[in-house]
Amino acid sequence: MTRSAVSRHKFRIGLKGKITFFLALLLAFVVVLLSMLVLAGIHEDQQRRMEQSFAQLANSANLRVREEYLTGERVSPDEFMERNGQSLAVDLGGQSGIAVTLYSAAGEFAGTSLPVQPLTDVKDALAHTAKGQAAYITLGNQVLYLAPLYNADQFLGSVQFHGSLQEQNMFYRHIRDLFIGTGAAVLAAGLLLGYLYVWRQVFILRKLNQAAREIGQGRYLDKPPVRRRDEIGELSEGIYDMSGSISSYVNELNEEKQKLLTAIQRLQELEQQQKQFIGNISHELKTPLTSILAYSDLLGMYSDDPVLLQNARIQISKEAERLYALIEKALQLSSMDIYDFETNAALFEVKPLLEEALGRLHIKAEKRGISLDSDLIDDQVWADQENLMHIVTNLLDNAVKYNRSGGWVRLSNRSETDATGERRVVIEVADNGIGIPEELQSQIFDLFYTVSDDRSRETGGTGLGLALVKSLAEKQHGSIKLAESSPEGSRFVISLPGNPVGN
Repeated sequence: MTRSAVSRHKFRIGLKGKITFFLALLLAFVVVLLSMLVLAGIHEDQQRRMEQSFAQLANSANLRVREEYLTGERVSPDEFMERNGQSLAVDLGGQSGIAVTLYSAAGEFAGTSLPVQPLTDVKDALAHTAKGQAAYITLGNQVLYLAPLYNADQFLGSVQFHGSLQEQNMFYRHIRDLFIGTGAAVLAAGLLLGYLYVWRQVFILRKLNQAAREIGQGRYLDKPPVRRRDEIGELSEGIYDMSGSISSYVNELNEEKQKLLTAIQRLQELEQQQKQFIGNISHELKTPLTSILAYSDLLGMYSDDPVLLQNARIQISKEAERLYALIEKALQLSSMDIYDFETNAALFEVKPLLEEALGRLHIKAEKRGISLDSDLIDDQVWADQENLMHIVTNLLDNAVKYNRSGGWVRLSNRSETDATGERRVVIEVADNGIGIPEELQSQIFDLFYTVSDDRSRETGGTGLGLALVKSLAEKQHGSIKLAESSPEGSRFVISLPGNPVGN
């Protein structure tokens, strides 16, 4: 342990000390509570002393009345009170120093030392005295104490003392005000100190909470949020250490995540290449097979035509060789684990290729009663001739397949300059066919997507054609888009480099 650590440990003030100090403030509140209990005790003691004083006066009065009753003429208690009540009341009042009122055994007024007869209704209290019990009535600062008078077991009447509570009440209020003032001062000081203490602790806790939030948001700490020599300081150090550990773990996780994302991206690329490979092979195989099937049908229909037989033999042989080459290439690509065709881009005249593409679709268009028009100019394009031929013939084939009898298909090209100043060759295929619904236009280039199952069955579409066309166009630094489509027809636009580019 270093000298600094020993010093911090020596002068450390723990939470226990702080809590003890806070409890000292709470003690002030307890003092207030105890003051209230003391006041209640004072009030009870005053009442007890008053009752004792009145009881002594009642005993003295009882002796005086009994003496008068025994030494006087023998009469009934009521008659005795009627004759002697007034004089006895005055005499007792003089002896006790307070006002006295006497009542007969029947509860009737017998006499009083007051100038006038009291008007207070004491019937309930007299009922208690008739049973041998004392009673008192409090009226503001006045108190009436009633006690029975006896001669042996003979009930003679009741005596009533008129006492004053003013002095007692003033003393009680003085003590109460003293306690209230002192208690209020102690409570105010306690509240102030408690508020300052709690505010300080809440401020510190907010700093710790803010530090935890920053860690949760990825902003890690470069120092402890709070420096103290108590348990909160230890918590702050723990949060700081936790921040460093989380930062280290997150960095490691990010590195692993990046590796995983790279692997996933590579797998996705391989999957996409595989799909493109399958699509390319499917279309490349379909074209010669279609030609072979067509010539097979012609052989069956015109087997006696030697010219047709010779032409069919040549074409079937040519397409069979093409199939063999495709299969051979597919096997080579499979063994090499490459899922794409090689692109051999070169700068060549585009007009002859476009004219050849029109020628390939001439017979099919003529059978469907569709005219093929062109607006072609001499121009050079940088592309793979075989891939470009596939793109154009696919678009022309779709334009013929999805057209109306008596419709038209137009092929055109032009040259333009893009925003970067590069020359581009633009090829357009337009038709007045059935068009593509607006809600489906954004999906037509998706792999295996067909506009409708019915249309696919009628035309033999697999949903690979436009996806392959888009892939081939992008592979040659070009693009293809559906410029417009409506029930009156569609227009596709191909954009390719007009100058050599890196491949």
